Amino acid sequence: MNAFCEHHKDHIRFSYRCFDRILLNGLIQPFQQPERVIGFFSTYRKQYPVSRDVLREIAQQFQGWVAQRAQKWGIPILDAPKGRRDEFVEPYFRKAQPDQVVAILKAREPARILIAIGKKKENRWHLELAQRWVIQYNFYVNDARWGRMFVRMCPYFPFSARLCLNQHHWLGHRMHEENIRFRQCSNAFLQCSQPQRLQELADSLTPRDLLQCGQKWLTTCTPFLPPKRESRLGANTPVLCSSRVLRQPHLRPTYGFG
Repeated sequence: MNAFCEHHKDHIRFSYRCFDRILLNGLIQPFQQPERVIGFFSTYRKQYPVSRDVLREIAQQFQGWVAQRAQKWGIPILDAPKGRRDEFVEPYFRKAQPDQVVAILKAREPARILIAIGKKKENRWHLELAQRWVIQYNFYVNDARWGRMFVRMCPYFPFSARLCLNQHHWLGHRMHEENIRFRQCSNAFLQCSQPQRLQELADSLTPRDLLQCGQKWLTTCTPFLPPKRESRLGANTPVLCSSRVLRQPHLRPTYGFG
């Protein structure tokens, strides 16, 4: 028992252990190597070399897609505040439905992106991964099983992502399902009618729970090209991922987590 618990043991009603905030970093593994990116563009997009304009056009398309999604979902795109973001987005969650994106915050944040170095006149370029401060989009979501969370998407190649989950919210949903009475204050449970069951639920969290949530929202927040549009738009259209690549296991643009 640590010193805090020892000192306050006579005043502690119950105790439990769980994760608080969980951060998942998502990336598309083949796109972490510049030479494989060049191969992707050459083979599936019929583009070589990969210039600065090509990368800029893809980022602009991503940003346009975000604007279209926000309009379709009927949600705002807002500049991130200087203060606490959780408090800023609180009003947007009050009437949120399960699995609903409630708002998108955009902010300039550091990201590892692909840059093209060369001379436009000669059209000779090579690619490097570099750390840059760029505009990123934070999708605030009311997940059906995890409750409040957000997904941060970088619109610049290779489209890094981050998910922020909270097991306290996850546990709250599980206890509601079992009609367990509890009182939650921010990131803590102050009261619980079944403390032992609370701990059992906390221990039941598995990597599969994280992966299912992560893949669901990364699919929602990434503009992949549907197969029906590919033949009509042509191979040189600046899309993020070709549907043909989805059928190639060695270049499958699926996010992994680290």
